[in-house]
Order: sequence, then structure tokens, then C-alpha cells
Amino acid sequence: MSTLILSPRYSEDSRVMRAAAIRAGWNVLRLSGWRVPEDETDSVGAIYGEPSFAEVIAGQLGIALLDAPQEWLPELPWSLRQRDIRVSTLGEARRCAEAAFVKPADGRKGFAGAVYQGGRGLPSVQACPDETAVLIAEPVRWEAEFRCFIKDGAVLTMSPYLRDGELARADDGSWPMTSAEADAVTACAERLFAEVPTPPAIVVDIGLVEGRGWAVVEANSAFGAGVYGCDPELVLEVLARGCVARTELSGNDIRWAPPSADII
Repeated sequence: MSTLILSPRYSEDSRVMRAAAIRAGWNVLRLSGWRVPEDETDSVGAIYGEPSFAEVIAGQLGIALLDAPQEWLPELPWSLRQRDIRVSTLGEARRCAEAAFVKPADGRKGFAGAVYQGGRGLPSVQACPDETAVLIAEPVRWEAEFRCFIKDGAVLTMSPYLRDGELARADDGSWPMTSAEADAVTACAERLFAEVPTPPAIVVDIGLVEGRGWAVVEANSAFGAGVYGCDPELVLEVLARGCVARTELSGNDIRWAPPSADII
């Protein structure tokens, strides 16, 4: 029987995924720290939690968590990103004379991804050195943004998460979207799959750029991504696809397997 390993940090998403795993007949192990008990190492089917936790646990277990490299988004065709974006350094971002959207390139939340004017508001050199890799993007206005959990080139489940910068959750707790929006997001995702290689398990956010059209917002590690209104049992399928023993990596999986994290 497969086991879902959860972080010690409780969250709404982790509770949702715990319930989904139980419904699917999985065992669930919520760790009290960042070490896996020796008797729980043989049946791990998926890991879910904050990215650093997931990577350390995977390193202990000899598991690769499939993911997109930091250059994946900037290297997309213009038609799929609809704005200028590049991998750079925090030092360059601090020197930008104009407003720019800046976020950590590794997807971690070392500081908030946001529009910074002339570098003002970015973390200090003491907190984040100049050589810290970042993504620098042209500021655009996103009318709506949607989360897509993707497995082997197909969107298994999707949900809106922002509309005009505000959380897209309705008062009744639902995450409503129209059929036209679902069709548009699916069409953008299908263009993505047709034009560029995509990790076998990944979360891709897709949104509508004001005055330009539908585009990829960013890629997120499935093992640490928020669920929003997505079907958690389908999310579990994506998590399981992206959790592969390093001794069993296929040729295609290898290209999406980052180096093993340091074991603490």
C-alpha cells in the first residue's frame, strides 16, 4: 500500500491531501520532524509539503521529485508567455531603473514575487546576496489566473486562484469558473504540450494577460503547490507520478530529476 508523507506543518492543503489519500486507500504519515522512520521507507508513493522539506525527505529515501528547471519559463516561446522574462541575479534586479516583476528563480519563497520599482523593497544583501538567482519579468496585469495539475502531458484538474489579483474563492468556499474559461485554459495548455517539453508531473499556472491573451504564468513543483479548488484525488495522481525512485528513473524522467538534496 502506498504512503503519502506530509510535512509537520499543518495547513488546509495538507489536511485536504490527507483526506484524499485515505479515500484512495493510501496510508498517511505526517512526520514530526524532517526524518523518515526506518520502518516507513519502502512504501512511499508521494511527498507533500513545503519544497525544502519535500526535497530533504526525498533525498533520505533516494527519491527524485520531478520538476521544471528555472530556465523553463523564460525559454518558452513568446506566444506562451506574452511578456519578456529572463533568469538573472538579485544584484541586477537591485540596479533596475524601471519597474520589474522579480521572484526567486528556484521557486522558493525567499522573498515575495512582486513588482519592484527601481529595486526598492527587495531584500537586503545580508538577507539575499547579489548572486541569488531570480526571474525578472516585464510587469503585466493578469485578469485571471488558473492552477493546472499536469500528468504526462494532460491537465488532470484545474482551478482558478486569482481574479484581478484577489483570491478567486467564493463566499461558499467554492472556486467557480466558466466553461469558456476552462476551455481557454485547456487550449493554452495543449499549445504548451505541443510546442515544448513539459515535466511528466508539474503544476503550471495559466492566466489571461490584459490586452495580450492567455499565457503561462509560471511552473510550480507539484509536491509543494497549493490545491485551491482542484480535485485532490487527481492531485494525488500527479504527486505520485512525480515521485520516482532514482534507481527507476526512465530516460524522459531523468531530464526532469534535479540533484538530490543534502540530507540533514
